[in-house]
Amino acid sequence: MLSLATEIAGRYFASCLMNAAGIRCQSRRDLDALVQSSAGAYVTKSATPAPRSGNPAPRMATFPNGSFNSMGLPNNGLAYYLDYVLADEQKRPGKTNFLSLAGTSLADNLAMLHQINDSAYTGFVELNLSCPNVPGHPQTGYDFEATRQTLEAVFDFYQKPLGVKLPPYFDLAHFDAIAAVLNQFPLSFVTTINSVGNGLLVNVETETVVIKPKGGFGGIGGASVKPTALANVRALSQRLNPAIAVIGVGGIMSGKDAFEHILCGASMLQIGTQFGYEGVAVFERIAKELGDIMLLKGYSSIDDFRGKLKTLA
Repeated sequence: MLSLATEIAGRYFASCLMNAAGIRCQSRRDLDALVQSSAGAYVTKSATPAPRSGNPAPRMATFPNGSFNSMGLPNNGLAYYLDYVLADEQKRPGKTNFLSLAGTSLADNLAMLHQINDSAYTGFVELNLSCPNVPGHPQTGYDFEATRQTLEAVFDFYQKPLGVKLPPYFDLAHFDAIAAVLNQFPLSFVTTINSVGNGLLVNVETETVVIKPKGGFGGIGGASVKPTALANVRALSQRLNPAIAVIGVGGIMSGKDAFEHILCGASMLQIGTQFGYEGVAVFERIAKELGDIMLLKGYSSIDDFRGKLKTLA
């Protein structure tokens, strides 16, 4: 029997495919569609303590090989998403989903985590350390000491399963450095990568940038970032403690892309840009394409090939 099931921190998911935080997951309507889809789990829009409208429009654009945005964390506030996941746990006992947090300060994140820790929520939290599209706020994930201090403060009190979403790294020494920090803490998972920050698109006709925030600088997603995503999945899978699962995200447009992420070491996959284009049908399509590849290769589960990428002699 072919299975796309996976486990993270001892919790079972019938499919290794889910959405990435940020796209089609802001409203209850969005989340209801994900619950009713074939995705193995869902993650909510990254929450701040209070509702946030985000950056001024235009704040997103597309180009042939990807997506481009500087959204600025528009969301409905933590209470909105915490209420949703708590109600979902009551309706679907045993289902484990992901509540995403992206405070613009350590104090914000700690306050939200205290609220979650004191609640009845038992699912995962994905703490976003990689928001490249909030003016005036650097990415914590690029400051290794700040990352360590953040996680020390979090695990001083937080007792529920938690992982972190990371920015892309581009140097082998940085893979070593971030893994050395993350391995000090009882993380359930890392999600890699967030969008490649601070790209620029130009409109030749108008001789202007294409989005308004940050002078036109924005995060790049979609097919263009897949090589960077695969490198980060591979490098972190090789360096992190085995108890810390890797969730791969970046450039997953097909079953072949999904297969590559798993081969590099991903236990679960998040789909962002293509989910934005295609909607919930993307999960069924990619699951079929991934299953077809596995059948051709004689694999019955993702564990048969996960992390088994070969190098050349």
